[in-house]
Amino acid sequence: MKLTEITIHHLQMELKSPFSTSFGTLKNRDFLLLEAKSEDGIIGWGESVAFYSPWYTEETMKTNWHMLEDFLIPLILHKEITYPDEVSEIFAPIRKNNMAKAAIEGAIWDIYAQQTNQSLAQALGGKQERIEVGVSIGIQPTIEELIALVDSYVKEGYKRMKVKIKPGWDVDVIRALRNEFPKVAIMADANSAYTLNDIELLKQLDEFDLMMIEQPLAADDIVDHGVLQKELKTPICLDESICSLEDARKAVELGSTKVINVKIGRVGGLTEARRIHDYCAEKGIPVWCGGMLESGIGRAHNIALTSLPNFTLPGDTSGSNRYWERDIITPEVVAVDGMIEVPQTVGIGYKIDREAVEAFTVGKKHYR
Repeated sequence: MKLTEITIHHLQMELKSPFSTSFGTLKNRDFLLLEAKSEDGIIGWGESVAFYSPWYTEETMKTNWHMLEDFLIPLILHKEITYPDEVSEIFAPIRKNNMAKAAIEGAIWDIYAQQTNQSLAQALGGKQERIEVGVSIGIQPTIEELIALVDSYVKEGYKRMKVKIKPGWDVDVIRALRNEFPKVAIMADANSAYTLNDIELLKQLDEFDLMMIEQPLAADDIVDHGVLQKELKTPICLDESICSLEDARKAVELGSTKVINVKIGRVGGLTEARRIHDYCAEKGIPVWCGGMLESGIGRAHNIALTSLPNFTLPGDTSGSNRYWERDIITPEVVAVDGMIEVPQTVGIGYKIDREAVEAFTVGKKHYR
């Protein structure tokens, strides 16, 4: 396989409702879509999940464009590739910038799946035909509004509720939810909002039988999470701390995590995500697929990844209608009773809605 042309599309889509975390509130979502064309005319699609501001990682949409244009595209364009795993080796001289790398690698995996007449899930080694999904719920104006929102998702059949927390919006919130929903699977996501000084507060969460608490401490920490896990009954799940297979290995060996959230963009692509999955399967560490408010293209990649057998916990890949009035794929991703069917057609399994892509595009550039 050789890529003969790459197009970067800058899209801006308005969320159906603002999404709030301990970092801030998001109303519009900017994306970079990578459209790659191979020498045999096959087109593959990838998505950069970097945000406009560097509040999740150091990457932003603009730094991704810079890395793609000035470094990554020149490395990959017109280069012979036998198998998508080779992309991470080609990009190895470029440190970090995982979301930019993942955008190109995702498009190459899509092309490879089409060339080999497989679905992306099959190309990755996926076995599950249906995946369980949950929802990620941002910080709400009041506890009453949060309860009403959770109630609506429970009625829709979603399998797990992930609730954002931060100092001042934590124990009382989780207590109210657990009292209202005694049997619903609930987890808390702190997005690095706490320190070891908060151990006694975080220990209070043990009484609520949570599935896990996600990334309570610093985004770049592995050691202190090991200290905290020894104090908690609730399993710690690491998100921002895990950017590679090596990070996952160290965290598991230190006892810093009992669950790992795998995000394709955060770890640098599907190849590294699969390696982390395989390692965790060997070590008995369950994994699940986190969400980054993706468009349908990124969502399709998440679905394919989640079909791997050790994705045993519901992920964040809920239906398109939770986020967008109109998505950029057809059919849109649909969750029925908390389940999503894994597409069996070749490639990512969804058609690109070119009209929608053009409608949301605010800029693009071609590279040959």
